[in-house]
Amino acid sequence: MSADVFAAHSRLLFSVAYQMLGSVADAEDVVQDTWLRWSAADREAVADARAYLVRIASRLALDRLGSARARRESYVGPWLPEPLLTGADPVASAPGPADPADEAEVGEQVSLAVLVVLETLSPAERAVFVLREVFGMPTAEVAATLGRTESAVRQMAHRAREHVQARRPRFDADRQTQREITERLLAACAGGDLDALLAALAPGVVLVSDGGGKVSAALRPIVGAEKVARFALGVAGQGLALPGLRIEIADVNGGPAIVAWAAGEPLFSLSPVVVDGLVEQLLLVRNPEKLRGLGSPG
Repeated sequence: MSADVFAAHSRLLFSVAYQMLGSVADAEDVVQDTWLRWSAADREAVADARAYLVRIASRLALDRLGSARARRESYVGPWLPEPLLTGADPVASAPGPADPADEAEVGEQVSLAVLVVLETLSPAERAVFVLREVFGMPTAEVAATLGRTESAVRQMAHRAREHVQARRPRFDADRQTQREITERLLAACAGGDLDALLAALAPGVVLVSDGGGKVSAALRPIVGAEKVARFALGVAGQGLALPGLRIEIADVNGGPAIVAWAAGEPLFSLSPVVVDGLVEQLLLVRNPEKLRGLGSPG
């Protein structure tokens, strides 16, 4: 029965850890460590299994945040969160039926653009934001989870909320518009059509590419429609020569993205941020160590 209880909450635990860490691998490790703690716990003394498990996972994720941020200081080039196929259950060690409530919690909040903003918060502020603002955990429970006073949690929540609202992208495009723009991007890149690509980009569009020193990527953000378009076409041209190439639009982090696989292995994920009908930002993840959340082509 203990395994069934844990499995029922595994998606939620993964989502909490992933939003706190921005890493699929680290989130999986947190879920596994939470399972070990749960297995050794006196479960008869646990009144609310969901709250108990979220508390453990949150503390474990917070412990990892400090060391993760230190590693990112020496990262080669821009650091982006790991893309994740929305709706997929990457917690293979703890499979279970999808909980609709948990599925609803994986949406815009885990978009790559929002996760990039969360990286600018302190570890404690990020934990408070995720638990309080995203998952709606009561202030008293957040305070108990993090070992802080309720007053401190309210102050951190206020600072984090203002910080995120000031920096997060302005998502004004509906899902259908996002999909249509993403399809135009894909068609233009696949066809090498510079004019069509420029027509989809905002004049001040910014492309951030994460190769982590493992594969070719720009070491600084690329700014401007002309430069971004030529860079994107160059990347597309390299990929077209690979054997077994498959490119499709997939639901990544709550929105449409262009995903490529070669010989069954993920190659890259390109997530556009659409504002006023044009692409304002492109987030390209190419580091092979960050693509496990994309799985294999369906």
